[in-house]
Amino acid sequence: MSRLFLVRHGQASFLEQNYDKLSAIGEKQSRLLGEYWVRQKLIFNRIYSGPRARQMETARIVGDVYQRAGLPWPEIKKMQEFDEYHGEWVMEASLAGLAESNPHISKLQQAFLHATSPAEKHKTFQRLFEVVIGKWVAGEVRVENVESWPEFCARVRQGLRLVCNGGSGENVAVFSSGGPVGVTMQRALDLSPQNTLQMAWMARNCCFSEFLFSGDRFTLSSFNTLPHLEDPALLTYR
Repeated sequence: MSRLFLVRHGQASFLEQNYDKLSAIGEKQSRLLGEYWVRQKLIFNRIYSGPRARQMETARIVGDVYQRAGLPWPEIKKMQEFDEYHGEWVMEASLAGLAESNPHISKLQQAFLHATSPAEKHKTFQRLFEVVIGKWVAGEVRVENVESWPEFCARVRQGLRLVCNGGSGENVAVFSSGGPVGVTMQRALDLSPQNTLQMAWMARNCCFSEFLFSGDRFTLSSFNTLPHLEDPALLTYR
């Protein structure tokens, strides 16, 4: 039996010009994850990451901690299969039309636009994002030239097939995002599309979930684990 550790990246730079980079909190979360795994003497046979900068940087910081501790850290292999779904493109292409035709979405949009504090902006954006992406997942919103939700799920499942095709008794780490975390939970628990999306939103920054795999067997062992983040200020979703 082998183990897959699936990590959601550390906190990214929400509301900044370039979202796809770790914030200072995200960097600290990643370092603490590395320190926790080092204390557990957890040795990995293979390391993979999605292609986003925030995913790769989380893996790199954890690896730096391992190397400073004198422990092996395999070369990080980049896999497009573990890229996040393009939620920002869905929002950009569909929000204006949805807000015009849907009073509830219009109200959510206005709440976000008039939010003043960072905490309020995070909260109002997440509410708006969940409604719009929920409609996209349900097939009520279609965006031309953007990977659909079923296509996204199929891509992540293909990535899982590739990384779980190895020797027995291995420890494998994959650094990715909330969407692939949800799809991996779907693979383990046979979830509906809506419940898969809920799992994706539950995953906190720099959490890890553990799965057991052997042949066709793929079993959930733990979900959204954060033993390395003892400070409540480090428990973030965005």
